[in-house]
Amino acid sequence: MQNFIIAAIVIVVLVFAVRASLKHFRGEGGCCGGGTYKARPKKLTHTAEVKTFRVEGMHCQNCANRVMDAVNSIDGVSGVVHLKKGLVTVSAEHAIDDASIRQAIEKAGYTMPETRS
Repeated sequence: MQNFIIAAIVIVVLVFAVRASLKHFRGEGGCCGGGTYKARPKKLTHTAEVKTFRVEGMHCQNCANRVMDAVNSIDGVSGVVHLKKGLVTVSAEHAIDDASIRQAIEKAGYTMPETRS
């Protein structure tokens, strides 16, 4: 009887571990802080410039939300993150230099290679 109880506990633990791992590898869940918060794209009155950048270090939707919030914190700039591609598309109401985007993304804890995608 004791072996049955121990086996049942091990099976339950394994089921939860496999579910969490699958969620993690699909880019869901919160490997970097968790939560159910979803970043929302910022609406711009007009778009003067669109740029796409590669962002390294994003592993889950929470990472993508943090990058989007970092870009959206810049006045007159809106970002949309493509998690699986590792890209962020930045739209701006005015001309924006790459250094401002890089600074915001790096402040959020991610890296941006020198070349744009």
